Amino acid sequence: MKKKREEMSTLFLFNLLLTLTVAYGGGNSQDQNPFTPKAYVSRYWDRHVRNTFPKPSFLLSKASPLTAADTASFTNLAATNTLSTRLPEFCSAAHLLCFPEVRPSLEKHTEDENFQTYDDGQNFTNYGTNRAGGIDTFKNYSNDLFSTPVNDFRRYSRGAAGHQETFTGYASDTNVADQSFNTYGTNTAGGSGEFKNYSSNSNVPNLRFTTYSDFTAGRTQSFSRYSEDGNSGGQTFQSYGKNSAGAENDFTGYGTNSNVATSGFTNYGKGGAIPNDTFTNYGVDMNVPEITFKSYADGTHGGSESFANYRDQSNVGDDSFQSYAKNTKEGTQVDFKNYGNSANPGSDTFKGYAKGAEGDHKVGFTGYGVNTNATFKDYAKEGVSFASYNTSSSSSTVGGSLVKRWVEPGKFFRESMLKEGTVMAMPDIRDKMPQRSFLPRSILVKLPFSSSKIEELKSVFKVSDNSSMEKMMMESLGECDRAPSVGEIKRCVGSVEDMIDFANSVLGHNVGVWTTENVNGFSKNVMVGRVKGMNGGKVTKSVSCHQSLFPYLLYYCHSVPKVRVYEADLLDPESKAKINHGIAICHLDTSAWSPTHGAFVALGSGPGQIEVCHWIFENDMTWTIAE
Repeated sequence: MKKKREEMSTLFLFNLLLTLTVAYGGGNSQDQNPFTPKAYVSRYWDRHVRNTFPKPSFLLSKASPLTAADTASFTNLAATNTLSTRLPEFCSAAHLLCFPEVRPSLEKHTEDENFQTYDDGQNFTNYGTNRAGGIDTFKNYSNDLFSTPVNDFRRYSRGAAGHQETFTGYASDTNVADQSFNTYGTNTAGGSGEFKNYSSNSNVPNLRFTTYSDFTAGRTQSFSRYSEDGNSGGQTFQSYGKNSAGAENDFTGYGTNSNVATSGFTNYGKGGAIPNDTFTNYGVDMNVPEITFKSYADGTHGGSESFANYRDQSNVGDDSFQSYAKNTKEGTQVDFKNYGNSANPGSDTFKGYAKGAEGDHKVGFTGYGVNTNATFKDYAKEGVSFASYNTSSSSSTVGGSLVKRWVEPGKFFRESMLKEGTVMAMPDIRDKMPQRSFLPRSILVKLPFSSSKIEELKSVFKVSDNSSMEKMMMESLGECDRAPSVGEIKRCVGSVEDMIDFANSVLGHNVGVWTTENVNGFSKNVMVGRVKGMNGGKVTKSVSCHQSLFPYLLYYCHSVPKVRVYEADLLDPESKAKINHGIAICHLDTSAWSPTHGAFVALGSGPGQIEVCHWIFENDMTWTIAE
C-alpha cells in the first residue's frame, strides 16, 4: 500500500507540473513557470545570498533548461536507475555532453569515396575492404572547435591491394574528439595511408589505432603534422604494423607544440620483416609529454628504426621504452639522434632494450639526453653505442620563444603589472570546453559521483571503455576525489545550488560572484585602465571555480589562502577605448606549487619566491565577500 501511495503521489505531482507548464504557455513559459529549475535557482539565490546586488545572470543562465514536467520525469528515471533508457532525450533536453553510439555496420562500400567538409558521429565499416587499387579521401573532415566528433573506422581497407587513403585536415580545431581506427589496413598488400594535419589544434583529443596495418606487405603509413598544437588528450597505437613485411611508417611533426599530451605505442612493428620506421621532429617543443613504447619492434628481422629530433626542446615529460627492439634478428639498426634535448629535465626509462638481439644489430645514441634523467635497465651490452651522451638533470637556459610555446603570453603575470597604463599580453581567455548546463539538484543527488562508481556512471551515460568520455570522466573524478592541498578547501559542484552552498560555507552569506566581462582583447595586447582591489586591496578570502570535463556542467571550486582579487578596466592600447572589464586573482603563497608549474616557466622563478596572478577566463568565476 505504501509503495502504491508513493506512485500515486508521484503521478499526481507529474500531472500538476504538466498542467502548470501548459497553463504558463507562451513564448516565455520557461521563465514564467515557478517550478522550472531556473526559477527555483533564482529563488534559492534570494534565500541564501543576503545583499541587494543584482543577481549574476552569467551564473544563473547555466541552470538547467529543463521544463518542470521534464524535471519530474527525469528525476523519477534517475531514482529508479533507468535514466539510460531515455538518454538521447535527456541529453538534448538538459543540454549535456553525450557522445552518440557508433555501432558496427554490415554495409559494404566498394567504390572510391571522397569525404569533404564531413560531419561527425559517423561509422565507417567495411570501407575499401578487399579493394584492388583506388583511393579514399577525407578532406576538412570534422573541423570545428565546438564540435565533439565521434568517428569509428572499422575493418577499413582490410585485405586490400594497393589501396590508398588520405586524411587531410582531419578533425582539426575540434573539441574532445573521439576517433577510433580498428583493424585498419589489416592484411593489405602495398598501398598507403596518409594522415596530414590530423587533429591539429584540438582540445583533449582521444585517438586510437588498434590492429592498424597488421600483417601487411609493403604498406606505407605517413603521419605529418599529426596532433600538432593540441591540448591534453592522447593517442594510442596498439599492434600497429605488427607482423608486417617491408612496412614503412613515417611520423613527421608529430605532437609538435602540444600541451600535456600522452602517446602509447604497444606491440608496434612487433615481429615485422625489414621495417623502416622514422620519427622526425616527434614531440618537439611539447609541454609535459608522456610517451610509452612497449614491445616496440620486438622480434623484427632487419630493417631500421630512426628517432631524429625526438622530444627536442620539450618541457619536462616522461618516456618509457620497454622491450624495445628486443630479440631482433639479422642486423636491425636503431638510431637516436638529438634525442631528448629537453630545455627542462624529463625522465626516460629503457628496459630490456635490444636484449637478446641476434646478428649484427646496431643501436646508436647520438647527442642523447641533455637535461634528462635516464635509466637503462637490462639492455644489450654489445652493439649499443653512446656518443655525446649527457645525463645532466639541471635545467638549461630557456629562451623566450620556447616559453611562449609552452606557456601562452599573459597567462601568468606579476601583481605589479596591475596598474593603470600597463600594456600587457592578454591570453586566449575564450572558453573552449563543450557547452553544457548544470543539472537540477533533484536529479544530481540521484546519480553516482566518485571514481569508485565509475562503472555505474558509465552505464548511466552509455560510455564506452577506453573512450575519451571515460578518460575525461576519470580525470575529473580523480581531481574531485583527491585530498586538498595544504590550506585548500575544495568541492566539485554540478548544480548552481551546490556552488552557492559551498561559497556560503567558506565566505558566509554576504557574497558576490565575478567573472571577466567578455573575451574582447584575447590573444592581443591590452592596456590596463582603472584598477580596484576587492576588500580594499587587502589579503582576502575567495572561492574560485573552474570548469571540469564531464557530461553535465561540473565546476571544481576551491579556496586557497593568501590571495588578492582585482577588477580592472581593459583598454585598446591604440584608441584607449574600454573593451573589457577583467577579474584577476593573485596568489601570494606559491610555496606548495610544483617547480615545473607553467607560472615559473613563464616568469622565471620558483615555489614560494614570487606571487603569481592570472585572469579569470570566460565561464570561470571567483566569489568574494561583497562590499
